[in-house]
Amino acid sequence: MKRFDLNRLLSLVSNDVGIDLGTANTLVYLRGKGIVLTEPSVVALNQKTGQVVAVGAAAKDMLGRTPGHLIAVRPLVEGVVSDFEATEEMLAYLISRAQGVSRRLLGPRAVIGVPAGVTNVEMRAVRDAAQNAGAREVHIVEEPIAAALGIRLPIREAVGSMIVDIGGGTVDIAVLSLGGIVRAKNLRVAGDKLNQDIISYVRSEFKILIGEKTAEEVKMAIGSVVEGSGHAEALVRGRDLITGLPREIILTDSDIREAISQSVDTLVESVREVLETTPPEILSDVMRSGIALVGGGALLRGLDQLLSLWLKVPVFVAGDPLTAVARGTGVILENLELHRDLLLEHDDDLS
Repeated sequence: MKRFDLNRLLSLVSNDVGIDLGTANTLVYLRGKGIVLTEPSVVALNQKTGQVVAVGAAAKDMLGRTPGHLIAVRPLVEGVVSDFEATEEMLAYLISRAQGVSRRLLGPRAVIGVPAGVTNVEMRAVRDAAQNAGAREVHIVEEPIAAALGIRLPIREAVGSMIVDIGGGTVDIAVLSLGGIVRAKNLRVAGDKLNQDIISYVRSEFKILIGEKTAEEVKMAIGSVVEGSGHAEALVRGRDLITGLPREIILTDSDIREAISQSVDTLVESVREVLETTPPEILSDVMRSGIALVGGGALLRGLDQLLSLWLKVPVFVAGDPLTAVARGTGVILENLELHRDLLLEHDDDLS
């Protein structure tokens, strides 16, 4: 009873935040308010002064456009912290902005999603960065579990569920049952890799150099993995590698399919590998309920159809796939004691 009263008292003087710490975007869930912030995971630094100039959307606009003394960096690479100080600055900024909606006396209690299978060192980096950014208490949850909670899969029941979370840096493929991960695979072929595929394709086929932001925009505009009924195209501007001068070309949806085909094949094969090692009873459950796609990559046109065709299992895109992990951290925050067993409370919980 005392513990309940203490938690209740603390909730009056501090906020609870859930953070989907992604390679491409970071989402912040504020307990009682829902998702209050969605920002690109980018930090702009002034190398002369060491000061942070911008975070989020403002910093992303600077990518590829900064003068010599400014650099725009992505502090997370393939789902893990690569620049500790920049991650700390980004979290401090996001937590402060989120709390601005409802300022409290103490630092917040935070639940943060990380890719499945991260190492002790990687998890400790996330925990330390969040604490240095002002979080009073930090809890870590694996993203497939958070995403499954976010889309209301029955992961605590004696029934198997399968989820594929396609983010910017990583793809988490997981089979869940009875509140835990039965089989999982973490793949470093995700949204950022598809952008690089498009850059490489345009360079080799058209002898034009384009930036990562342009590649991402064209992927979102006309990208698909199966032939549709219509024909889509986009105007792309870049630097001609032969003359060094600006040049523009028209890219079609078939160009994008060809560019990303190898990475998409790797994704399909990885999902197949997880299915092949899944216990038969759980496999029969997955065949009934289907495979859920979440994350930004789930929005790639035709991906659900392609996976279903090759795997012979129903595949569906979850509602609002971009926010699934953030909503899942919110579910945990609403009743932390109930969901405590789903958290990676200690570094020892990871291999």
